[in-house]
Parts: sequence; structure tokens; C-alpha cells
Amino acid sequence: MAADLSKVVGHQLEDKPVSWNKRDLLIYAVGVGAKNDDYPFIYELDPKFAAIPTYPVVLPFKLTDTDVNLFVERMKGPKIPGMPPSNPNKTVHATQSIEILKPIPTVSGEGWKWKSRYTGVAENKSGIILTAENTLVSPSGEVYAKLFSSSFNLGAKATGEKFSKQIAGPPQGKPIPKDRKADWVLKDQTTPEQAVAFRLSGDYNALHIDPKIGKAAGFGGVILHGLSTYGFAARAVLKSVGGNAPDSLKFFGVRFTAPVKPGDALETSIWEVGKGPKGTVEVAFETKNLTTGKAVLGGGIAYIVKPSSAKL
Repeated sequence: MAADLSKVVGHQLEDKPVSWNKRDLLIYAVGVGAKNDDYPFIYELDPKFAAIPTYPVVLPFKLTDTDVNLFVERMKGPKIPGMPPSNPNKTVHATQSIEILKPIPTVSGEGWKWKSRYTGVAENKSGIILTAENTLVSPSGEVYAKLFSSSFNLGAKATGEKFSKQIAGPPQGKPIPKDRKADWVLKDQTTPEQAVAFRLSGDYNALHIDPKIGKAAGFGGVILHGLSTYGFAARAVLKSVGGNAPDSLKFFGVRFTAPVKPGDALETSIWEVGKGPKGTVEVAFETKNLTTGKAVLGGGIAYIVKPSSAKL
């Protein structure tokens, strides 16, 4: 099949069944560094027990599995019309966002679906960027979350010419203010076992467990899942701005800029930059790796309900 990137945008993938239970929510919380006082997320008998709002990002990896899966097989997927061949070992997660429309139940039951379509594609001299829109849909047809993710397929080539087409995407954040310090700063520490814990949520990519794979890929060893770092930053925003209320976070998006190794220290700096939709505030944020000094998450944007007791 000849490469024709104009055919990629709008292509709908087959719906996939997904499911989760309380144990899955607890495992995810540990994987994104929840602390021993984050009771709404770590203790199933807490009266406010709920999913960390970003939990749905792992569902395309987990699907309905109750055991481990083979990552290479899970990621194969169907051929995308118009898309040239790409090397899965040279495909990196570029951006991720989630809009939480309704808090998910702590136990899914059967009948939930993960729906996906491609809403953007761009080719440059380095490769091809694909953007997908994903929705989490209940058995009754209600959309509980809308997610956008993009992947950078390094070295992939359709025509070798610049090309870009997009029909939908997430909101873009305001730039970080340069004239004032952050309103909130939260430091956190990943553990050497962080990737060991996070992979139990469904992403069993050997890159995150086998040092030989990480060295062969040029990372010098095991690296942490980008979605774990994503969860660390979401927890920072949730705790600092939203008072750790499970239903306070309404939208959260980032751009992945550098890898993190298990055991690295993180620091998330957050600026309030205006009003968001439906009674939220908009914040801009970035997450730095204190161990390497590099920014690991950029372009951060969140819409969050700030409790009246929250102080700058």
C-alpha cells in the first residue's frame, strides 16, 4: 500500500473493550508515586476513595487483562491506511492529554469501550507525528473521558516532504510567565522500583524493566514510563492546587521532553494563568528532573477546581 498521509486523518480504529477494578486503581496510584497519606487514592475503605483522575491513560495497554500481556503483540495493531512502515523501537510518546468529563466508577463492570480515531498527522525531516483522539465510553454510551495522544515515529518517511493535516486536538496552554516565580512548587522522588510498579498497570514494554533493552535503545539502561512521570505531575497539580480532591482535576496535558530514570528526583512548578472553563482555573506547569537538570515535561496545561482554602 503506497504511503498517503492524507488518508490517515479521520481513520477510525475498531473499538476495544476495557475494564478495571479497585485493585487496578490502587496499583496505578503506587505506580505514579502516591504517598502514604493520599488516602482517597491508596485506601479502598476511605469514604472519598476514587481513581486518580489520569487513570484512563493506561487502559489502551491494559484493556480487560487480569494478567500480564506481551507488549510487542499488544502494540502491533492494524495497518493504518496511508501510513508508511515505522520501527516500533524508534517510536516515542510525544504528547498526552486527558479531559475528565465524569469521574469513573471504582469498578467498571462489563461493557466499557475504548474508541480511537486519528485526528492529525505531520511529516518533517526527522519523521512522522501521529495524533489520536481516544474516548472512554460507558455501556450506556456516555463519554467519561476524552484523550489525545501523539507519537513521534523517528525516521518514518512518506514522501520526504513537509506535510501537516489536523482535524481535532486538545487545548493548548499559555506560556509559563517569565516575570514571576511559580505559585506552587512540589518536589517528589521516584524510587529505583518505580517502573517495576507502574508496569503492573498494563504497559509491559521491556524498555522499562530490562537494562539491556534500554542500553540498546541509547538510554543507558532502564527508563521510567513517560505516563508514570505524567502521573507524578498530575498528582503534584492535584495536591497543590486542587486540595487533593479526586474530582477537582478536569483537564491535564503535557509534552514529553526528556526521559526519567527510576530513582530520579522530580520538581513540578505551577503557575496560575487565568480562568478555565466551568469554574476552573487554568494553570501552566513544567516538571524538571532534579537529578539531570533537564525539563522532562513541558507545555503543561491543566484546568482544575481550586478550593476556597487553597493559597498561593
